[in-house]
Amino acid sequence: MSGLVNALLIVAVAALVIVRQFRASRVDTDRRWWILPGVLAVIALREPDLLDAHHQTASALLLVTELLVGLATGAGWACTTRIWAEADGAVWSRSTKASVAVWGAGIGLRVGLYACGAMLGVHQDSSAMLLGLAATLLVRSGILMWRVQSLNRTPAQTTAYGDHVPRSAWKERV
Repeated sequence: MSGLVNALLIVAVAALVIVRQFRASRVDTDRRWWILPGVLAVIALREPDLLDAHHQTASALLLVTELLVGLATGAGWACTTRIWAEADGAVWSRSTKASVAVWGAGIGLRVGLYACGAMLGVHQDSSAMLLGLAATLLVRSGILMWRVQSLNRTPAQTTAYGDHVPRSAWKERV
């Protein structure tokens, strides 16, 4: 794909994910949360210009740094996301204001990386940013699923006849 298509794909996916995460949404632990990051990674890795042929070391260093920024952004985003369980056992999540700060820091670091690469004369393709976004989404979803599974969420049991009758905790003596 061309750089313009990749850039549009990055903006569309980021906008969709960010907007959806700031509304309360039910967390479905049965769905395959790794598919979207996997598809984005495959699209990014298929690009032939992932590394600059003339500046291989600097390009690889920038790519590794982009991936580390993506991993840190995903972990920060997952840790700042509020999760809660309803009485019926359903788990919900919503990003917080701290999540906005994490996204802002991640975007700022990525802009700094691209500026650094431009100063060094390294040709940077949008596939590196797409790979960083895939890392962000993968880590965020993985940590969020781990946090959800660590919740003590037992669904409300159906009551049988007589369950609400108070019982004494110890044997009473008369």
